[in-house]
Amino acid sequence: MTSRFDEIIDRVGTACAKWDKMEALYGVSPQEGLSMWVADMDFRPPAVVQKAVEDMAAHGVYGYLGDESAYRAAIQWWMKNRHGWDVPADAIFSTHGLVNGTSMCLHSFTQPGDGVILFTPVYHAFARVIKASGREVVECPLAMVDGKYQMDFDAYDAQMTGNEKMVILCSPHNPGGRVWTREELQGVADFAKRHDLILVSDEIHHDLLMPGQTHTVMSLVDPSISDRLVMMTAATKTFNIAGSHVGNVIIEDEALRAKFAGQMAAMGMSPNSFGVFMTTAAYSPEGAAWVDELVTYLDGNRQVFDEAVNSIPGVTSMPMESTYLAWVDFRDTGMSAEEINKRVQDGAKIAANHGPTFGLGGEGFMRFNFATPRSRVIEAGERLKAAFADLQ
Repeated sequence: MTSRFDEIIDRVGTACAKWDKMEALYGVSPQEGLSMWVADMDFRPPAVVQKAVEDMAAHGVYGYLGDESAYRAAIQWWMKNRHGWDVPADAIFSTHGLVNGTSMCLHSFTQPGDGVILFTPVYHAFARVIKASGREVVECPLAMVDGKYQMDFDAYDAQMTGNEKMVILCSPHNPGGRVWTREELQGVADFAKRHDLILVSDEIHHDLLMPGQTHTVMSLVDPSISDRLVMMTAATKTFNIAGSHVGNVIIEDEALRAKFAGQMAAMGMSPNSFGVFMTTAAYSPEGAAWVDELVTYLDGNRQVFDEAVNSIPGVTSMPMESTYLAWVDFRDTGMSAEEINKRVQDGAKIAANHGPTFGLGGEGFMRFNFATPRSRVIEAGERLKAAFADLQ
């Protein structure tokens, strides 16, 4: 049976980063290559989101947004129904995406020179924004145990100097695909309390769970951390509307909320109406049904990609519990990073993220985005096997 996600949509020449920047960044032509780097999908969003945009276009007037009540109600409905989380309406701030939300948190709760902790390897934009804000990146490397990442809080405690003021958690984890257990999340909460850290929990991938996985919202783990917890969520990753640049920063503590509100006012920020209407439409029963279909399709893509990659001697795809981003370990090939990149880019003609950009622990890895029609995933697997054929 053909899925709606099997349709090949030509994005080349549409000013999209994923396809139109791949040659400049990776030397892979979009005419003959496959784009598997930046984390957006090659799928259209659900019809309910398309209709929201079409209704705006039909109306034809694009003025300032004056009412966020439906938007906030949609977020509350989604978090309650999909994650069992009751979100107060007045706790929700709309930012211009979650990278912007991260920056807003840094400027609201830390000072230049403060240390900001990352559990690496992790989403590369965190470190970029921390450095650009004049803060210090403190890398706490994840431990590899039985082929999966775990946290080593004894090692992290020993690293602390007292200059650290914030820890940013990626939950579920990008690029490793981990869905952290409740016990692991409690460990993060305890770590934040021990070292008096603001805890920013970026949960943008929380809807993209492989079958059998359950995501626990950090806000539900330990009520005693509410005075130091900032939650970040968005519809953008779930529904492939990243270009709308809208994210939710959710702060339940009044004192933290006041600080963040002050920074928002100082920046003169207000919501993007397109993003608000798209999110409002997405967070609905129709959107939920689409997500259920999507994750089933992504799980099929995961299986196809992993089977191909894991058949190459010395190459292993980390077992994935969430996201659509395969984290592939090439270290046992004995090859240098340059040789691996050359084979993937010049041989297989695939644009994929280089592991070291994700921080300590990323050496020898590459990240592949398989949120694309299955025919392309199959082709990617064949290309990779051919590029490393001498290892067979």
